[in-house]
Amino acid sequence: MKLIIAIIRPDKLNDVLEALYHADVRGLTVSRVMGHGGETERVETYRGTTVKMGLQEKVRLEIGVSSAHFVDATVQAILDAARTGEVGDGKVFVLDVEQVHRIRTGERDQSAVTPAVPAAL
Repeated sequence: MKLIIAIIRPDKLNDVLEALYHADVRGLTVSRVMGHGGETERVETYRGTTVKMGLQEKVRLEIGVSSAHFVDATVQAILDAARTGEVGDGKVFVLDVEQVHRIRTGERDQSAVTPAVPAAL
């Protein structure tokens, strides 16, 4: 099992979400974050005062996947959809996961990462 963390530009979020949907990647978490990588510092004027903006607004996606097939498909979808070719496009991290527990059902590990099928009504 792997945890994929992607830090991307906010304006690329919809493109990335669409690419993940087409790659059959369903479960994810999205957070707005601030960060600084290779971008140059931005200078803004606020109420007549010049301010250096060292941190840039970014979006962080966290996606738990159960197999190597989904790791490759997920990473490739993010890379293709988030790339502009400019400094500040972001990063993708792939981390090992020791355990996963689905709170609702108590399922563990692989079955907890696989999308759940809703119970019949």
